Amino acid sequence: MFAFTHKNNQVIKNNRILKTLFLVFLSIQLFAQKPNSLPVSNPEAQGVSSQSIIDFLDAISQSQNEFHSFMILRHGKIIAQGWWNPYRSDLKHTMYSVSKSFTASAIGFAIAEKKLSVNDKVISFFPDELPDTVGPYLAALRVKDLLSMSVGMQPDPTGEIGGNHDDWIKAFFKTPIINEPGTKFLYNSAASFMLSAIVQKVTGKKTLDYLQLKLFNPLGITGLDWEVNPQGINTGGWGLRLKTEDMAKFGQLFLQKGMWNGKQILPQSWITEASTKKIDQDPNAPQAKKDSSDWLQGYCYQMWRCRNNEYRGDGAFGQYIIVMPDKDAVVVITSETSNMQSELNLVWKYLLPSFHDKPIPADNKTQAILKEKIASLALPVAKAGSSVVESKISGKTFAIDSVNSNLKSIHFEFKNGDCWLSLKTDSVTHTIAFGKDKWIQAETTKWGPYLVSKLKGNRTNISSFRIAGNYNWKDEKTLELTLRYIESPHTEIIKCIFDESNMSVDFENSFNRSDKLIYKGVLAARSEGRTESYTY
Repeated sequence: MFAFTHKNNQVIKNNRILKTLFLVFLSIQLFAQKPNSLPVSNPEAQGVSSQSIIDFLDAISQSQNEFHSFMILRHGKIIAQGWWNPYRSDLKHTMYSVSKSFTASAIGFAIAEKKLSVNDKVISFFPDELPDTVGPYLAALRVKDLLSMSVGMQPDPTGEIGGNHDDWIKAFFKTPIINEPGTKFLYNSAASFMLSAIVQKVTGKKTLDYLQLKLFNPLGITGLDWEVNPQGINTGGWGLRLKTEDMAKFGQLFLQKGMWNGKQILPQSWITEASTKKIDQDPNAPQAKKDSSDWLQGYCYQMWRCRNNEYRGDGAFGQYIIVMPDKDAVVVITSETSNMQSELNLVWKYLLPSFHDKPIPADNKTQAILKEKIASLALPVAKAGSSVVESKISGKTFAIDSVNSNLKSIHFEFKNGDCWLSLKTDSVTHTIAFGKDKWIQAETTKWGPYLVSKLKGNRTNISSFRIAGNYNWKDEKTLELTLRYIESPHTEIIKCIFDESNMSVDFENSFNRSDKLIYKGVLAARSEGRTESYTY
């Protein structure tokens, strides 16, 4: 009896040791995989109801907005995070104007190193780029006027400067300033570029490289990239690509007044200065309009004030870093939406009231529901449908008859349940796979939709783009191919309509839905390059 008990006790002891070793090993593995990740907690432990996050996600699913990711931080810990498949945690996402907040931070670092001040005159940095005549408003223009979008130009000159000139600095200085600097708000991304140019001038490093040393390395942010203009200067006002957690770290740094792991990364004085209102966007707006708009609460240094005493980094189509000082919270969103205000309204309605001062009782059942809901987040995959056309166009090429594009032909190949689309242009053929009832993830050299695609130098530092493709037959004659550029907000819908031996194809995205460009094509003999008709 004693021997039996002793043996059992030893087995139990050994099992406990093995279990402990396994847990230690697992912890080491997790740490090794993500050594710089933010700590994770559950919502209730940080004073937030899991149900409120469920309600937030349910409201998103009922809205017209397409979310790609979200992350909620409370007291410095991640309490909820999710990505809508095919978007993923390890992928970067185009920031658009959230980039501006990082550029302003580079200015803050340079000021801390006494390389410049916000009162320095902009022309003082570029004496060799000035026009023959420097007007009084240009002479008076300060760094702080660039930061606060109060340059005095009208209208925003970014398209003209970036689209028609190689030397953006010189073109900026030639642009008339019609209002006294510092007196009137006008959103001006060229001003943000000038901030990046100043950073490079005073530090001798591109803004990205300077921030890598000062900001990204301390915060454990890696794998990012940033566009440059034809002069080799980071674009400043756009073009930065970061992961969702990288965005959250930046917001948490501001929430902590520039402190990170016990070290003052950015001066607290700069955090305060950069996040407080400097100018009204529309001083004459009716109060009712101000009360309902997060774009009329005042502009800071390349950041926006929000209602509810919050502030944010903000990018086109719904990229957000929302800092909530009163709640000790950060909310990050990446998305594609045409109604950015509606996304913020969801945050204010469902999340803002859920932040309590103290921990609330654990709710294991609701936490489990929340985890399951987050794990199931996915953008809809169209059901493939069927068409007799599919077998008849497989292996066929359509020659494109259009003087408005360099697209020459489109080839279809259906095999193993997937659709392979080849787009032949003047210089290259892009072959892309689309899954049936699923996403096929890959990379392509085909450029996708982009807000600033007409500016010189855009995306020249990106050799390929991550994509996800899905196809379906809308009806017997209509093939719809969904092409998601999963490191950007944007999606392209390629709609092909077949009529006897002819086909029309429409490339639809956020920028052309009201002005579609439809290409006409006829079946062409692939081997001989001659046009033939096929009956099916």
